Amino acid sequence: MHKTIRIGTRDSKLALWQANTVQKRLEDLGYKTEIVAVKSTGDLILDKPLYELGITGIFTKTLDVAMLNGTVDIAVHSMKDVPTLLPKGIIQTAVLERANVNDILVHKGLDFLNAEGTIATGSLRRKAQWLNRYPNHKVEDLRGNVITRLQKLEDNSWNAAVFAKAGLERINVLPKHYTELDWMVPAPAQGAMVVVTLEKDKDITEAVSKLNDTPTDICTHVEREFLRILEAGCTAPIGGIATITNDTIAFTGILLALDGSKKLSVTKTEMLSNYKGFGKRCALEIIENGGKELMDSIKKEMNS
Repeated sequence: MHKTIRIGTRDSKLALWQANTVQKRLEDLGYKTEIVAVKSTGDLILDKPLYELGITGIFTKTLDVAMLNGTVDIAVHSMKDVPTLLPKGIIQTAVLERANVNDILVHKGLDFLNAEGTIATGSLRRKAQWLNRYPNHKVEDLRGNVITRLQKLEDNSWNAAVFAKAGLERINVLPKHYTELDWMVPAPAQGAMVVVTLEKDKDITEAVSKLNDTPTDICTHVEREFLRILEAGCTAPIGGIATITNDTIAFTGILLALDGSKKLSVTKTEMLSNYKGFGKRCALEIIENGGKELMDSIKKEMNS
């Protein structure tokens, strides 16, 4: 293939790090590439909580359009930002080996944990899990790219903020004072990067598919299937993590009320060979155990 592969990305520091990683991998395989950076709506509107912006695909829409109109050939995303249903004509082609999946608490001292405190996050999932564990705390909305959010924490009187560890590590801005929140169930596909291509572009799809990491691909498939069945197009506090050990895959998933007052969870294992449909089976278990009613009340609350 003689064509230069144009790699579409958002222009934040983390997004560019991800695009450069994909660029290096492709060039190591002998392909010519160039990076094309575009601003997304999610990056431009920083004063509204994500869920008010019709969150599904807010960070990916601009790149979808750039691909479909021929400005770029492929796009690189943080996989947890990508809607579970891709636009017609765009396909998931490679999931890169996953980084750390955990959320961390970046803090100014931990003495607030057993008292009243204020933490910041723009994520419904993190907020609900935090309030479920610390119901007497306040949670403030925090938006912007990683660098902006770290600065906002510094500038405000909040005690702490929640971040994905992978993002801070990738761009080398992990602060000294942080605690791993190993009790917090991460977002489906957290820590994974995905590359999407145009279905009709067979040569480029074949080139990009060489970057796929099978274990990460399988785990994120299960997590995103769980998310897709539960959400049905509505944003909700949902976490899910799958891990592979030898020939077994284990999954833990949660669904919470927006204020954290209610939590439904599922933990199951399955033979690795049966991973297809495993996420769906886990989601249906939650739906049958009160998940349908909880999702209905979340939809109602968010539309009121």
